[in-house]
Amino acid sequence: MTIALLSLGSNLCPQQHLSAALAALRQRFGPIVVSPTYRTAAVGFDGPPFLNNAVSLCTEWELEALNAWLHALEDAHGRDRSGPRFSGRTLDIDVVFYGDRIIEGPGHLRIPRPELCHAFVLKPLADIAADFVDPLSGRSLGALWQAHVQFGEAFEVVALGESGPGTGGIVAGDLLTPHRRFTKSTRPAVCRSACGACHVLFLAVF
Repeated sequence: MTIALLSLGSNLCPQQHLSAALAALRQRFGPIVVSPTYRTAAVGFDGPPFLNNAVSLCTEWELEALNAWLHALEDAHGRDRSGPRFSGRTLDIDVVFYGDRIIEGPGHLRIPRPELCHAFVLKPLADIAADFVDPLSGRSLGALWQAHVQFGEAFEVVALGESGPGTGGIVAGDLLTPHRRFTKSTRPAVCRSACGACHVLFLAVF
């Protein structure tokens, strides 16, 4: 079993998407540890504020399979990957740490994630895994947060009303399992989210 630390964020219908994502993670991986949820300003672009939190889970999955499943979960929530890097997100989930693995080089899969330098990533992780050691710096997440320029600032905590499995038509079983591929029989279906500000895309397999 490997400990994976995830960073979650959303600024489009954020409470709905984060709640459903946590329900899907619990259904797929069992007990998880969830940080408080914070409201933070958008970084790198002008847009609605984000809600951010972090999750710690244990998994037997290889990193590539876990990352693929999380991407499918993002896609199920209508994630648009065609826009600029810094833009609004229905759901953004990054594997920040996967045990003590270090992956550097070209491509988007970098472990630990370089976004760890941002308070909206580091603080929630330090809340739930203060003693976890960053394999790059050799320092604990608690120590890294205490050394951060924003340490000691007040952060707005948001109560996240978590939904049960299946809210919004999305359950863990609807997502792609590791190594499964899209086929002609996997057809996307679209439903309008409850808040009306975005669309939720889920996978309907016929």
